[in-house]
Amino acid sequence: MNNPHLWRKRQLIESGELTTWSRRGAAYAGTQWQWIETALQVGLGVLGLRSRGERNALSPVVNRLHFTFETLPPALDGFTLLHLSDLHADGLAGLAEVLGDRLQEIDVDLAVLTGDYRFAMAGSCDQVAYAMERILAKVKARHGILGILGNHDSAELVPLLEGVGVRVLLNDALEVGQDAGSLWVVGIDDPHYYGCDDLPGALRDVPQDAFKVLLVHTPEMIPEAAQHGIDLYLCGHTHGGQICLPLIGPILTQANCPRKYARGAWRYEQVHGYTNTGAGASGVAVRFLCPPEIGLIELHAAHRSWDHSATELKPHQETSGRRLTRPSLGVSV
Repeated sequence: MNNPHLWRKRQLIESGELTTWSRRGAAYAGTQWQWIETALQVGLGVLGLRSRGERNALSPVVNRLHFTFETLPPALDGFTLLHLSDLHADGLAGLAEVLGDRLQEIDVDLAVLTGDYRFAMAGSCDQVAYAMERILAKVKARHGILGILGNHDSAELVPLLEGVGVRVLLNDALEVGQDAGSLWVVGIDDPHYYGCDDLPGALRDVPQDAFKVLLVHTPEMIPEAAQHGIDLYLCGHTHGGQICLPLIGPILTQANCPRKYARGAWRYEQVHGYTNTGAGASGVAVRFLCPPEIGLIELHAAHRSWDHSATELKPHQETSGRRLTRPSLGVSV
């Protein structure tokens, strides 16, 4: 944590000693969300859709994306990232096993996590630590696993995550690779609920001309990312709406940003971005027209001609497309 003042702010919020503070999301209204969740529970039960929604929430897809950059060092052409977000790993029985089955099929250079590991916003973290260990045991990433905290995550989770192999970045940055073949991963603390983000501080030791990947829990800091020369912005939080309607799309996104940044790949000035729909579910553990997602990203130097598009693969679907660029990975996804 590069900013002790913000870490102290987070601790005061968690303990209830700080009741008013600055944040990027709307003021938290716990009672209001409880009513919404109760109404959804009742409505799904009356309509007989609860079990279907739970089956949907246990059917993750792998979305493969290609991004091309003028700024990417040629030695990193074909670099692969696994992006997981909003696992809420203790919220739905069987989720850890299903995700583990999908993840064991994938090899990448680096895995990144963009927050919200537990289902509740308070209470013990014991169950989520157990579930996260089972999921992450299946991750195969040559440069390891980096992560940040989300609005559901307490400071208590930091040592638990590090104990299962995650290097947690809290307003900090880490160089991955070496010499001409390196990139910098910049991770900031949750801006949505805790308001503990410090992007300038996180970038303090990062060379100005470095290729920069920013991990943020929400898509609410896109303009700031552009101002600070971020190349790739990875986030989640919105769940893509989680419950979507035909033609209308998400009922709610819960993020203070335009809807075009609330799901999938996007571009803002020089920043390429991806808002993951999340691997888990929050509130009510169901999904409709918005499947849980595992992001698989390939970075390419400008001499390549990839489109900024995503390919959705259904669970257990046989794949016949291109293999990953690096021969050592040797897995088709």
